[in-house]
Amino acid sequence: MTKHMSSLQNFNILNFQEKLLTWYYANKRDLPWRENQDPYKVWVSEIMLQQTKVDTVIPYFHNFIEKFPTVYALAAADEQDVLKAWEGLGYYSRARNLQHAVREVVEIYDGQVPDNPKELEGLKGIGSYTKGAILSIAFNQPEPAVDGNVMRVFSRVLNIDDDIALAKTKKLFEAIIYEVISHEDPSSFNQAIMDLGATICTPKSPACLICPVQEHCLGFELGIEQQLPIKSKAKKNKKIPYAVLLIRNAQNEIAIEQRPDDGLLANLWQFPMVPMQDISPELIENWFYANYGMKIKLGEKKSDLKHVFSHLTWELEIYSANFNQDIREEGKLKFVTEEELSSYPFPVSHIKMKDFV
Repeated sequence: MTKHMSSLQNFNILNFQEKLLTWYYANKRDLPWRENQDPYKVWVSEIMLQQTKVDTVIPYFHNFIEKFPTVYALAAADEQDVLKAWEGLGYYSRARNLQHAVREVVEIYDGQVPDNPKELEGLKGIGSYTKGAILSIAFNQPEPAVDGNVMRVFSRVLNIDDDIALAKTKKLFEAIIYEVISHEDPSSFNQAIMDLGATICTPKSPACLICPVQEHCLGFELGIEQQLPIKSKAKKNKKIPYAVLLIRNAQNEIAIEQRPDDGLLANLWQFPMVPMQDISPELIENWFYANYGMKIKLGEKKSDLKHVFSHLTWELEIYSANFNQDIREEGKLKFVTEEELSSYPFPVSHIKMKDFV
């Protein structure tokens, strides 16, 4: 860390800030959470933007703020309504953690999002990046908000070849941002770096010729900007096969079930899934009777679907099936009409299956 920090001795911080902020004031993206510095809206936007592109987030943000305009509205909401508003964004633990933390803000801080780093980071789901984003953007405090965009920009600007997948490298970049962030306008500085990384200093084919801080960029000067940042490969993605059953009862209603209240996709709804690691399609009916106590008749295969999570991939075979009784609830299963399906929050993979219902 000392080696990279010493490289700042020859770095013209004030000129870098001036060039960056002048560009940002003239070119900043028109985003709905930038209309004011409301800490709650900044917080919601930053949670939504984790692992999700800006264009995808914008309509979700509008809808979410319309449904839950204040911390009080979100704190009082039913979790199923919150998950429904989040449906399709993925990484649903973000929504659950956000609501949990907002309830803490209402109970402990009288509905005021704290502007103290320790108090903020003590809230569920707020890590160092989200803490820095809220403190800088909403409260104009000179705090670093280091994500992949920021590490990419500064690994190129300062020619840092440390592995950005390592926690210690993120700490390094946080230390660097503490030194170079504007104290006059930290809110704009951090958002400027985000915009620069999103629009100019992109992962592939960065637009160096129109970059406002090109003269400060060692990566560009050395012609190695496309080799940076360095990131080690993630662990191999595990593939898990499932059969997904679109089961209709005698009243032509469809079976759904709620996932457990912790773990992957907690509390969302899905069509019943049969793990296929050790069984063949011929044994699905027997497996289902053994695990659900219901005798179903397997129908035709409708389609194949693959859904990739960060750490695993679901390989899904979709089948129709019939249950020749008119029971509306049976154990874990609930039978609903096609119209009623839309009121339940589903994960993305199962939303796609509605086309085959």
